Amino acid sequence: MSLLPYLEANRIEAGCDEVGRGCLAGPVVAAAVILPFSYHNPWINDSKKLGKTQREDLIGEIKSKSMAWAIAEASVEEIDQINILNASFLAMKRAVVKLEIKPEHLLIDGNRWKSDLTFPFTCVIKGDGKFASIAAASILAKVYRDELMEKLALEHPHFAWERNAGYPTKAHREGIEKFGSTIWHRKSFQLLPRQLELALK
Repeated sequence: MSLLPYLEANRIEAGCDEVGRGCLAGPVVAAAVILPFSYHNPWINDSKKLGKTQREDLIGEIKSKSMAWAIAEASVEEIDQINILNASFLAMKRAVVKLEIKPEHLLIDGNRWKSDLTFPFTCVIKGDGKFASIAAASILAKVYRDELMEKLALEHPHFAWERNAGYPTKAHREGIEKFGSTIWHRKSFQLLPRQLELALK
């Protein structure tokens, strides 16, 4: 089933999404995408429903066919300072601000949005499975972040980031238990189960 091309016809809408909220390491990454009113691609979908190769194949298509797109981050330090939810909002705001075309409306994936931007917006729960622009943003953000974590894995090979992208998998947590945390780990997150942390002290 194809995703919806817009919420309201003939309005410049930017779909916005972020990835990496549930990770133990790495920045949170957001993207914003404005698609042409008539654009249609049945393969664009929620990035979590696509395989790695499918996502990578769509990147060039999204970047070349969109009216505007942008990717932005909020750092590990910012996540620890303002919490992951606010850092996610910050990353999305940065992506919107970077767009070369000013949107008339924002389509935000999720049930909340907070920023000092004045654009009207609509929050859409599971929006990356409903609107093509949000799905396109989710694909851009995920591919960008996965590639970033693969590069960081070369410097920090003990956590399997090239496979888990910083999410709390068994291999990742075993790496933290054995080698400790890195500058890329979110110190405000519980990196290990509580009983393990107590045992290590």
